[in-house]
Amino acid sequence: MNIGIIGSGEMGKCLAGKLTKLGHIVSIANSRDPGSLQQVVGDTGAKAVTVEEATRNQEVIIVSIPLKNVSNLAKYFKDLPRDIAVADTGNYYPTLRDGEIKALNKSGVDTLWVQQQLGVSITKVFNSILATSLETMSSPKGNKDRIALPISGDSIEAKKVISILVDELGFDAVDLGTIAQSWKQQPGSPIYCRDLKLEEMRARLASLTPDWQDMRDAILAKRKADEALMATDYPAYLKGLKT
Repeated sequence: MNIGIIGSGEMGKCLAGKLTKLGHIVSIANSRDPGSLQQVVGDTGAKAVTVEEATRNQEVIIVSIPLKNVSNLAKYFKDLPRDIAVADTGNYYPTLRDGEIKALNKSGVDTLWVQQQLGVSITKVFNSILATSLETMSSPKGNKDRIALPISGDSIEAKKVISILVDELGFDAVDLGTIAQSWKQQPGSPIYCRDLKLEEMRARLASLTPDWQDMRDAILAKRKADEALMATDYPAYLKGLKT
């Protein structure tokens, strides 16, 4: 597939390298210019392009940037083909990175807000796994220790396409439902960055109610506490993800 990636941080770079190795034609862009991506090109085999080029003639577009910058991309998503699959790997960290986004604070569902900003159907995926885990923990389909990845979105067809990529990358895709249900894979959720096997993930998902409002305060409080720990003691935060 032709895949455009916007964002050259840890996750964008990891996905570019792994998808290129799988035989996909990957283009990657950042907020600067293609010339700033020569190291990434050398490391991943992807092609460095502008943001506009990363959104044109693609079958999949992956947005992997801080949420505070998402609204800057809206102009590039106008008039995209209706069947294109757009994935968001981002998470909202108001105190650690993004600052307060009032509209997002009101809704509380990260990628629902991203979808509104970009004006296209979004699939949320790869937000709930560390790039290091994505790089090292893949395994063949059917392996009893295979890690599961949650996926949410309103487009059934887009989720099918993204789920194929998740499987190719060596993980089991678990469909959580519409983008309104994507809060279940946000920071603060019990499945967030836990490297869970399929049955473990299903068990934790079963502990969540269908209603975001019922879970909102607990999940947002956990995210706030995690942000504080990430800022002061990142190794301790990583250790906590294993519980």
